[in-house]
Amino acid sequence: MAASSPSLLLPLVSASRDGLSVKKNPNTSRYIVATRVKYELRIISSETREHSCRFNSLSTRRDAMLLVLGVSGGLSMSSLAAYAAGLPPEDKPRLCEAECEKELENVPMVTTESGLQYKDIKVGRGPTPPVGFQVAANYVAMVPSGQIFDSSLEKGLPYLFRVGSGQVIKGLDEGILSMKAGGKRRLYIPGPLAFPKGLTSAPGRPRVAPNSPVVFDVSLEYIPGLESDEE
Repeated sequence: MAASSPSLLLPLVSASRDGLSVKKNPNTSRYIVATRVKYELRIISSETREHSCRFNSLSTRRDAMLLVLGVSGGLSMSSLAAYAAGLPPEDKPRLCEAECEKELENVPMVTTESGLQYKDIKVGRGPTPPVGFQVAANYVAMVPSGQIFDSSLEKGLPYLFRVGSGQVIKGLDEGILSMKAGGKRRLYIPGPLAFPKGLTSAPGRPRVAPNSPVVFDVSLEYIPGLESDEE
């Protein structure tokens, strides 16, 4: 990530669990923040005064971070962590929330000849889309760790495309072709059926490496022109 001004630096700091320290970067006149949390963070700091401090309580760590960053009253620690790690905030809308995730553990996995795997979150009661028909679907696209790299829910509208016509990745085409309108499904898409050339995501989202597996939660909302029995 490029700094937006010469006064900003992006130190990579290792962390453990307790406290936070702020110390001078020996190579510059600026200061870096070492947060002792579960993961490594890249934190932007433009502090130029000589100062060193350590805090042990969560609220104090938060206040100290915001003070050093000059954004008092701004991002929470969790938001800063997500931003620093290049990940979206954890409160993004999903098609399968915590309770759904637990139920999904007991749903049998289906594996197709192509290597695509899926679990039905909800079986629809409407028609199955014929090849070449336009469909309206919501989706949440994730890397295997569960971090979201794209989502129609955040755009506020279902995604419209002609299924089976190569307008989306192969795994999504195949997965939706056997769904019924009104259904929801989790697709475990292997690399060859996903993004062979990789995908550069929006800022703050995880990048999809070439031929890496991805996970799509998909909801087939409706098929324009076909009647649905789903109430």
